[in-house]
Amino acid sequence: MNTGDFDYYLPEESIAQTPSEPRDSSRLLILDRQKMHLEQRIFRQIGEYLRPNDVLVANQTRVIPARLPGRKLPGGGKVELLLLKRLDDQHWEALVGGKGMKTGRQILLGGHLQAEITAVLDGPRRVVHFSQPIEALFGQIGHMPLPPYIHMPLANPERYQTVYASRPGSAAAPTAGLHFTQSLIDNLKANGVQFTMVTLHVGLDTFAPVTEEDALEHKIHTEWCEVTPETAKTINSARQAGGRVIAVGTTSVRTLESAAGSQGVEPFEGPTGLYILPGYQFKIVDGMITNFHLPRSTLIMLVSAFAGRERILSAYRQALDWGFRFYSFGDAMLIV
Repeated sequence: MNTGDFDYYLPEESIAQTPSEPRDSSRLLILDRQKMHLEQRIFRQIGEYLRPNDVLVANQTRVIPARLPGRKLPGGGKVELLLLKRLDDQHWEALVGGKGMKTGRQILLGGHLQAEITAVLDGPRRVVHFSQPIEALFGQIGHMPLPPYIHMPLANPERYQTVYASRPGSAAAPTAGLHFTQSLIDNLKANGVQFTMVTLHVGLDTFAPVTEEDALEHKIHTEWCEVTPETAKTINSARQAGGRVIAVGTTSVRTLESAAGSQGVEPFEGPTGLYILPGYQFKIVDGMITNFHLPRSTLIMLVSAFAGRERILSAYRQALDWGFRFYSFGDAMLIV
């Protein structure tokens, strides 16, 4: 499977730098796998394509202020930590920018919090030990990480959170959910559409292109996820009633398919390394809401597995012709 088969041309001006206001005013491309044509709508009209007993499954993770500026001890040279994964109360996996970031290096953060590099991983990844638990200090010393292709500062950090974000732990937002407002969710529920939550803490590897020529050789990143017994019951009941399972974003897709069992969705908690490529047989997901993804990424491979590579690339070309905006703050697609 050639990685180049998932490449496409994207002009820089098509990369959204700011989110739509209000959230549900973004554009929506409808891709029905049983029809040959595409439809253009506004996201708040998505209910026209959903039915009673359908269940929307969204990722309730919350982005943490994971960028931590600091200084080396001794010496005072600048360092920046980007937290990737919590290992325990005082140990985190992080990207560490700066020279001489070897085991034993001491770092001062926020004038009083000390950290030490305890292990060197691949590239700039390190295991860092903090002198105290840091979650309570995020508001004082942390800054919101934004994807590398967004160059404009965000006036309101909450715009890089979904309205239902409640479980801190991500280095990046599950961006398909950014289009929902609470009033839209309430309207969908009033029309019989169910709304339930899973959790997957998103890592920055989600933005990394696949560099191997053969996509099968790529080492997929692992991310922690959870499906509670209550969520599993809601989804299975909806399926038994004839409803469709519509995943809000690729993170929800990955979580649901990781929790698939012989009788439907099973409760699940732990890391997932599920790598979804064309040829994968979906067990749970009937539809998905998703943004437009980076070329040569595992995410465009996932949506291609669901809708077909040629159909996805054709839809992307049409979206560009119609002026849709791409990536995290861009417009959305509904695939049913």
